[in-house]
Amino acid sequence: MTIDELLSPDQVAVGVRASGKGVILAELARRAAQALGWDVAAIRSALERREALGSTGVGQGIALPHARLDALRRPFGCLIRLRDAVAFDAVDERPVDLVFLLLLPADAQGSHLNALACVSRRMRDPEAAAAMREARDADALYAVVTDARRTAR
Repeated sequence: MTIDELLSPDQVAVGVRASGKGVILAELARRAAQALGWDVAAIRSALERREALGSTGVGQGIALPHARLDALRRPFGCLIRLRDAVAFDAVDERPVDLVFLLLLPADAQGSHLNALACVSRRMRDPEAAAAMREARDADALYAVVTDARRTAR
């Protein structure tokens, strides 16, 4: 599975304002609900339940909130770059500014399970993360995250 199979250009945003982890999760749930035509509360609840198990702030200013949803048929992604980094209870205690939401079908198997690993590898690559932080707009950010060979700015 590749990131461009999980993420569409219209699900990427730069300069998103948020004051904390809860606001980030609420914003991601709102964006996902709008794109999927779902109830925002169900998505937010699933994200909060997963986050209660342990922070998805993986360090280096990156968070990978994710959840499994019963009615979802294919993985869904959303990437935001925050205007200002905010606390997210990350493992390294650093605030986050790059956040990739991943929603998976509840019965995910095979390539669906590889989706989180694929996203994690790309987001945690220091060169890619630097390019994502320098991307001038959402289109450039999408280009960087979906193509390991490209460093669009």
